[in-house]
Amino acid sequence: MQTLEIIGYKRANLGKRGAKDLRNESNVPCVLYGGAEQVHFYTPMILFRELLYSPNVYQVSLNIEGTKYDCILQDAQFHAVNETILHVDFLQLHADKPIKMEVPVRFVGTAPGVQKGGKLIPKLRRLSVKALPADMPDYIDVDVSNLDMGKSIKVSDVSVGNFTIHNSPANPIASIEIPRALRGKGAE
Repeated sequence: MQTLEIIGYKRANLGKRGAKDLRNESNVPCVLYGGAEQVHFYTPMILFRELLYSPNVYQVSLNIEGTKYDCILQDAQFHAVNETILHVDFLQLHADKPIKMEVPVRFVGTAPGVQKGGKLIPKLRRLSVKALPADMPDYIDVDVSNLDMGKSIKVSDVSVGNFTIHNSPANPIASIEIPRALRGKGAE
């Protein structure tokens, strides 16, 4: 898994007023869970650009006033109107404890249905995966080279490594849609 470093500073004032003051200074109040105790901190909003606005999955190396923690992004809350970041939760990683994450899907190969004029329609862009932190993949490759017109690839068709997929095995990941022009020719 790719690593991203975020620098944080411990919070002195907890509560609504303290969080509002931090947001007015372009900082984000954050919490780190999963360790011996919760750590409340804040970090500049600009540091979340690559972490939140990217389809990639990252392991975060938090540096809070000299103390380093390995963690993952658990949750992010946004303002309903102006989309600013209100709050971010992190989950501390332990080497022997499995974690559950949403991992992006990457399509590999060229589908014969696309070459015949069909369109590849992705149904799931991320899959829910449970694995140890060392075994967590950056992405899951889905081979679409066997998809013909009107066919789909399901979660059960994906090869699994040292992780388990928690999506329903019957859910389609991608399908080849038959264009309207070709549907009329097939009926004649």
